[in-house]
Amino acid sequence: MKVDYIIVGAGLAGLCFADYCLNNNKTFVIIDDAIRTSSKIAGGMFNPVVLKRFTAIWQADEQIDLANDFYPLIEKKLQTNFYHKLPIFRKFASIEEQNNWFLACDHPLTNKHLNTKLRTQAFDNITSPFLFGEVFNTGYLNVGLFVSSYQQYLQNEQLFVNESFNYNELIIEESKVVYKHFEAKHIVFAEGFSMLNNPYFNYLPLDGTKGELLYVKIPDLQLSKIIKSNIFIIPIGNDVYKIGATYNWEDKTDDLTQSAKTELLQGLEQLINCPYEVIKHLAGVRPTVKDRRPLVGCHFEHKKVHILNGLGTRGVLLAPYLAEKLFLNIENNVPLDPNINVARYYKKLQLIK
Repeated sequence: MKVDYIIVGAGLAGLCFADYCLNNNKTFVIIDDAIRTSSKIAGGMFNPVVLKRFTAIWQADEQIDLANDFYPLIEKKLQTNFYHKLPIFRKFASIEEQNNWFLACDHPLTNKHLNTKLRTQAFDNITSPFLFGEVFNTGYLNVGLFVSSYQQYLQNEQLFVNESFNYNELIIEESKVVYKHFEAKHIVFAEGFSMLNNPYFNYLPLDGTKGELLYVKIPDLQLSKIIKSNIFIIPIGNDVYKIGATYNWEDKTDDLTQSAKTELLQGLEQLINCPYEVIKHLAGVRPTVKDRRPLVGCHFEHKKVHILNGLGTRGVLLAPYLAEKLFLNIENNVPLDPNINVARYYKKLQLIK
């Protein structure tokens, strides 16, 4: 069977690339066993500002504009709602944080995303003596629903192969790649942290950061905004909230830990003053890179082999943005930004000049 693309990985990155293929009449097959993916357990919150330091996120405006078009179109195609625009209110822990907020309100890269008027009215059952700052152009993607519904759509269209990819069966030629009974012009690896098993890219510095989050039922909170303090709390309906997230740079497993659960619940109890019930605990490893920039582009030797990875903690915005950049690079030879181009590591490793 001949296709334009073989896509390996059906998380956020792979599905976004598949969507560009669909919209541009490119044939493809996507292969994934869906055993390990951080996409299904991701917090899904998106915003244009680093909420710890109130600094701008790289290419935030372009990414937000793209996401606001990209995800609603997929919602319409799948007849499912998973992209939710909600304001984020950042709880201040001190006067110093308030001052830093006002400085950011004057900065040209962040001023359009921050409300200069602090919220003085308290949320029910949440106390904040230093008030809140409102962030615009924010919300959350129900990543698990996005991934599962899109995978099901592709299965119905017979474009999805639910199996582990066997690298030993990949044949790479100058003008094509062959995998089992598929022959493709290109292959795109969008495997997340599982890239470490990929012999074509496992030497790249994909570090991996484990994250854990909770689903908690809080009937008395009645919250319709996202609150960010040392944790985030996202309302997802029916008195259920997503609480996250932890960061562990040592543990590379998907195992649930009591220490992370305790950390999240301590943060929750510092934030709210009403009863709650934990209903679910999830864990996964985010595909983070040491220089905090993605890994996008073609293999240094095999020009038909490509990578789309390293989305880290900002996958909701980066996935459609990077998928578009890689697609245009392959199809139209549009150069990749050096900040995302995997060639920056080929040079460091002396694989290319």
